[in-house]
Amino acid sequence: MKARLATVFAFTLAAFLVPASALAAGGGEAVGHNLGELLKSWATAAFTGVAALVSLVFLLNRRYNELGLFVLAALIVGGFVFAPAAVAHTIENVWTTLTR
Repeated sequence: MKARLATVFAFTLAAFLVPASALAAGGGEAVGHNLGELLKSWATAAFTGVAALVSLVFLLNRRYNELGLFVLAALIVGGFVFAPAAVAHTIENVWTTLTR
């Protein structure tokens, strides 16, 4: 019972502190932007961590073909998600080179 109460308290405290840090930066007029940047940084860390753990599982099980395919897919998805402008520019350059 005490462990569950401590867990609920920790999650409640985190729920109040996370938006507070987003509200504190910028004086309140950029709350959505600040919260978006915070969530983007968390998503980046989560994506990188999950990709690393899955890659490690493939590596330890000596499934090198699946590892290569997963790393390639993770790079493509990461590029589209975290650098859409750069990917769009690269695709435009490749397309103009091919259609000349």
